[in-house]
Amino acid sequence: MYLVRVKQDIKTRADLEWLVSHFYQQLITDEVVGFYFTEIVPIDLEEHLPVIVAFWESSLLRTANYRGNPMIKHIEMSRKHKLERKHLERWLSYWEETIHGKFEGPIADLALSRARSIGEMILYKTDALT
Repeated sequence: MYLVRVKQDIKTRADLEWLVSHFYQQLITDEVVGFYFTEIVPIDLEEHLPVIVAFWESSLLRTANYRGNPMIKHIEMSRKHKLERKHLERWLSYWEETIHGKFEGPIADLALSRARSIGEMILYKTDALT
């Protein structure tokens, strides 16, 4: 007998905490983009992850927990080391892989499409700097 593991949709803050934590564990050790988080703008994951979870919680679950402007942070980071399409593609590949590994449903799909849109906007705005 085989156990079939049914994926659930993203429904709670705990789901987002799992998603963001697993996503960043991969991201910060990656040879293409990890240096942004360890050298260019070193982050403290204990401090950073709750902020990112609040961002996605506000965006996907329609809470009002996030206060800030992530675009400004990415523009500042790109001024220190230019963000390029290859960086966006790597970031998106980890995001998609992490979501597809555990979740499926309309909110998971929304998380994927919002990430693509956000990434394109970041590229557009940081390209305008040069």
